[in-house]
Amino acid sequence: MITGLGITTVWTFDQQRTKTFFTEKLGFEVRSEVPMGDMRWVTVGAKEQPGVELALMSLDGPGLDAESSRALKELVGKGVIGAGAFRTDDCRGDYETFRARGVEFIQEPQERPYGIEAIFRDDNGNWYSLTERSEELDFSKDFG
Repeated sequence: MITGLGITTVWTFDQQRTKTFFTEKLGFEVRSEVPMGDMRWVTVGAKEQPGVELALMSLDGPGLDAESSRALKELVGKGVIGAGAFRTDDCRGDYETFRARGVEFIQEPQERPYGIEAIFRDDNGNWYSLTERSEELDFSKDFG
């Protein structure tokens, strides 16, 4: 039986640079950094959510044939890959903090039917929603 999401992939052109982005600009922690033959397994995660990790996967890593690697590089480089939505309890405050640390936002915080949302890019071009859910739409309280 599936009990939840443990690890998800973030495609990166440079694992070290992306690790620095997540740790220094967003305040994530490194969960693992292990050499594995001709690659490194690197994961990061939000300190408040220890059960979920982002695997920083190289676009030149094993498992990708040359054609797939080129296609992914093009899509990530164009900034069309939406890599996820991060929850926050203060979207506007985090927006100001992250912006001051050099995070590129493509949408300032805006009121939405589900709460307040801003959208930013990581150092590769992947984009993320930063969402403060409305009290009345906080599904985690009603559905776990």
